[in-house]
Amino acid sequence: MMLAQCRIIEFPKIQDRRGNLTFIEENRHVPFEIKRVYYLYDVPGGESRGGHAHKQLQQVLIAVSGSFDVVLDDGFSREKITLNRPWQGLYIPQMVWREIENFSSGAVCLVLASEFYDEEDYYRNYANFLRAARGT
Repeated sequence: MMLAQCRIIEFPKIQDRRGNLTFIEENRHVPFEIKRVYYLYDVPGGESRGGHAHKQLQQVLIAVSGSFDVVLDDGFSREKITLNRPWQGLYIPQMVWREIENFSSGAVCLVLASEFYDEEDYYRNYANFLRAARGT
């Protein structure tokens, strides 16, 4: 099951009295080549993002500011993970449905993606995702 592959990744954190620094290096801190980076911000209270799965794409989600919850579903079980530390990322492999919710005020979600945008890679309908995930 794909949910077991989801995990928190700790990035290097260099502490300094002037402020902390975290860096991410391709294929060193994330388990894939980074082909796309984007971020979600100014999400209105009560709104959610995500609501899809990917056939091939892998991602790492990072709360670079504020916090939010990520609901993960591999078609067999569900788990909710709160992200609120900018030196941690949540690795999500392919074939895991994700919903991002409960954004705090000022939250910014940075996403590192293993592939360029391709609409054909998405499952946007949960029933279709379940059929594919369960092989039915």
